[in-house]
Amino acid sequence: MLRKPVARIDVLALKHNLARVREVAAGCKVLAVLKANAYGHGMLKVAEQLQQADAFGVARLDEALALRAGGIVKPIVLLEGFFDADELPQIVASNLQVVVHQQEQIDAILAAELDAPIRVWLKMDTGMHRLGLPPEHYQAAYQALSQSPNCVPGIRLMSHFACADDLECPDTTEQLQRFSRWSQGLSGEISLANSAAVLGWPQSHGSWVRPGLMLYGVSPLLGKQGDEHGLQPVMTLRSRVIAVRDVAAGETVGYGSAWQAQQATRLAVVAIGYGDGYPRNVPNGTPVLMQGRRFPIVGRVSMDMLTVDIGDAIIKPGEQVVLWGQGLPVEEIAALVGTIPYELLCNITPRVDFVYEGGD
Repeated sequence: MLRKPVARIDVLALKHNLARVREVAAGCKVLAVLKANAYGHGMLKVAEQLQQADAFGVARLDEALALRAGGIVKPIVLLEGFFDADELPQIVASNLQVVVHQQEQIDAILAAELDAPIRVWLKMDTGMHRLGLPPEHYQAAYQALSQSPNCVPGIRLMSHFACADDLECPDTTEQLQRFSRWSQGLSGEISLANSAAVLGWPQSHGSWVRPGLMLYGVSPLLGKQGDEHGLQPVMTLRSRVIAVRDVAAGETVGYGSAWQAQQATRLAVVAIGYGDGYPRNVPNGTPVLMQGRRFPIVGRVSMDMLTVDIGDAIIKPGEQVVLWGQGLPVEEIAALVGTIPYELLCNITPRVDFVYEGGD
């Protein structure tokens, strides 16, 4: 019996969530976002199970090359584009598509001598102020790239929302209006919607949607959980109890004596800690699941272990513990920590075993 953490990846849930994207954004093509190791779920394995997506999105060239090396032939889009003109021949050789978001990239494409043209997604900065061409430069950039033999005909038009997770914020409507104004008259497929916009802003769906977090069963909207959107959690992080201890009233537990028993109780020691990616700063009372019941974490999370107050429950070494996932939403744990689910999912370390269940 393994006494180490396991991340169970539910492939059927992953496929269900992709189907849910298609249901919500009917008629749109789907660019499934696999960056950051598929949000911590295992990039190649996830790609193999999401063959019904129309294309994959990654952040960087090395991610795309890893997918190609793993046998993935589906279109792949570099969401950060390329960083140096020297990368263009590799992009062509690997049949990759690129997001173009600054003038230096445009200049490099126009000046390059390429063996084949590249598919370009031209990004406008409508208010995120991270990547993207200024709106007033967008039309000229589109025309220059459209006339270049180094670009596949049919430039795709895109932008990215800053606040789509907040349905009360007016910024998304303003960004939509800005995009419409400055792209007026340009032909090409449009891609604006990330996961939050897929769910919350149907007017943004365009030709392509770019789901990321929602594919993994997690809500991208503030204050919501995945099941409220018909999503299913893909990752369930589990470990085991390795010891059970009796603690007298007044005794303290863990580093810094950060928790003190108010009465005689029993503690279960669980084999997981920040060395595995479980957040060190969870507060006392953060729940875990055992036997279908919630029990509170007490004391500080250490590198390899944490402790749980089990009261008078009958828990023995070897008992399975769910840290988040099925029955315990990662959104809830993230809120208690004061972070976002993205960070928790992406922070799982190589010490954790990944098990893929229900796949092809």
